[in-house]
Amino acid sequence: MLQKLRDKTTGWIATLILGLLIVPFAFVGVNEYMGGGSANDVATVEAPPSWWQSAPAWWPLSMLWQRKEVTLEEFRAEFEQVRAQERQRMGESFDPREFESKENKLKVLQQLIDRKVLALASERAGIVIGNAAVAKAIAAEPAFQVDGKFNAERYQLLLSSQVPALTPLKFEEQQREQLKMLVIPQGISESDFVTAAELDRLLKLLGETRDITMAVLPPAQADAAPVSDADIKAWYDSHGNDFRQPESVALEYVEINAANLPAAAAPDEAALRKRYEDEKARFVAPEERLAAHILIAAPADADAATLKAAEEKAAALAKQARDGADFAALARANSEDPGSKDAGGELPWVARDGSMVKPFEDALFSMQVGQISEPVKTDYGYHVLKLNEIRGGGGRSFEDVRDELASEQAATEAERAYNELAGRVVNETLKNPTALEPAAKAVGLPVQQLGPFPRNAPTGIALNPAVLRAAFSDTLVQDGTVSDPIELAPNHSVVIRVTQHTPERAQPLEQVRDAVIAAVRADRQQKATEAAADAVVARVQKGEKLQDIASSEKLQSGELPGLQRGMPMPSPEANEAIFAAQPPAEGKPSVGKVELGNGTYAVFVVDKVNHADPKEVPAEQRTMLQQQLTQLGGVSATQAYVDAMRKRFKVEVLEERL
Repeated sequence: MLQKLRDKTTGWIATLILGLLIVPFAFVGVNEYMGGGSANDVATVEAPPSWWQSAPAWWPLSMLWQRKEVTLEEFRAEFEQVRAQERQRMGESFDPREFESKENKLKVLQQLIDRKVLALASERAGIVIGNAAVAKAIAAEPAFQVDGKFNAERYQLLLSSQVPALTPLKFEEQQREQLKMLVIPQGISESDFVTAAELDRLLKLLGETRDITMAVLPPAQADAAPVSDADIKAWYDSHGNDFRQPESVALEYVEINAANLPAAAAPDEAALRKRYEDEKARFVAPEERLAAHILIAAPADADAATLKAAEEKAAALAKQARDGADFAALARANSEDPGSKDAGGELPWVARDGSMVKPFEDALFSMQVGQISEPVKTDYGYHVLKLNEIRGGGGRSFEDVRDELASEQAATEAERAYNELAGRVVNETLKNPTALEPAAKAVGLPVQQLGPFPRNAPTGIALNPAVLRAAFSDTLVQDGTVSDPIELAPNHSVVIRVTQHTPERAQPLEQVRDAVIAAVRADRQQKATEAAADAVVARVQKGEKLQDIASSEKLQSGELPGLQRGMPMPSPEANEAIFAAQPPAEGKPSVGKVELGNGTYAVFVVDKVNHADPKEVPAEQRTMLQQQLTQLGGVSATQAYVDAMRKRFKVEVLEERL
């Protein structure tokens, strides 16, 4: 056998294969294959060829492997998209510095790797997406539709507005790759199912209720026993994080508030009149028209005979209307616009704002009240219009808008004064960026002090998330420079400077000795309460009734019949513990304990488990739950498939390039 292997690796076939493998190296270079590919990659996914699953990964046979890369550009684009989503979700509480964590970057990268795994798996499975499927997917995209139909002009406009601009061919190829990648996950998801038995079991669990008896044990007596030095040292050493002093800062700041500036002088009449003339168009109400129409539908790409027939029918209806026929009746009988047909063709008020297609709008705004139009051709067919009413188009006089103009002028002057003051503050801080006092003195504003305060307990202006982020930013903390203006509200901002920074640090035992002693005693008290609860549990397990124990020990107790799973009663944790307990067995009570908080414990006995009947659940709810479970199962199965493929493929992550 060894001789046969030697013959195969030294024959003309092996020579030919090696010769062919050498060719790419002449153009690409050994380093491309040996050194992990382009320096622009942040991750790679490689798989052996489908026709040689056991192909070695070493060179030169590694050239046979299929490969997908996650480029740095792809990662940055995806990371920025996730950043925008998080900023929108969290609002002012979004912290860009915290978002830039390594954990977030790796999370986004892993999602991109999963996509590459799916893309590579799809290629290996021989999946091909035809042109018809790509065209159907693009036509179904709402962003490319007008009035529910694909619009070629809108499609071209949106592609050209991308950065960088996309050609239709490039976009179609992107969509083809996306569709190819989704075929396997969609097939897995759609193949998932939930059996009737599984659904019934879940419905029984969800609908289950329990009858319980509960007794509440108050906290034990406060511990007053001495605490030895050894106990103090042991507690301090094992709970060091509880006695750390958090990072804190102290600030000085200058507040710039338009509300505190002197009121602007009242604008003179000439200035108001000039503003009125300059902005007169703003005080003209747009003209709106109320019309009715009859649509004879004909697709834009219909043949000439179809278009001519539609036009002739529309012309005949227009003549009937001009000859005295009831327009509404003609619309109800002939119009092919489902949105207005039953209303006699009546449309809502229309302004000249592009809400209607241009030929329709142009015709409507060239008509007189009561006029019946000739057939108007649009992409939908031929329209016959009737103009019923015109409103708007008139202007408001200077006297009508004088107070409004005066208020706007005052606001403009106040904003101008604020911007001028803020600009002066910025200019002064640029002259001396590590001191705030000279700038404040130059503009006549006081320097105010705040803090020290930790990040998790801000006060004053630091309650504003933007101020808090700046106060703990590396730039202000390390350099001691004055910040840019930070907006608190419109025309209201502050500039800050960190005057004191204390890093997070462990507090010495001598400084927190009293707190450690208090913690030891609180722990003793908690353990004493828990021991009392354990004693009650033991008594119940030996046969005593919980009600009798509660009565003799003067404990607060009561019954909770029909307690539902998932209710926050007596507390979420208690509900979870109660439903985690075993059902009561003959002669053996189901008893347990749970901490309720504030040092109290509860002992409970499950008296009865009430099973739900799945047959009582309405069919609609069963169907909805089954669909939700199927979707969840499909997602889980898809992720399991991706995880399995990742184990079969070779995935390399280059964290240092993120």
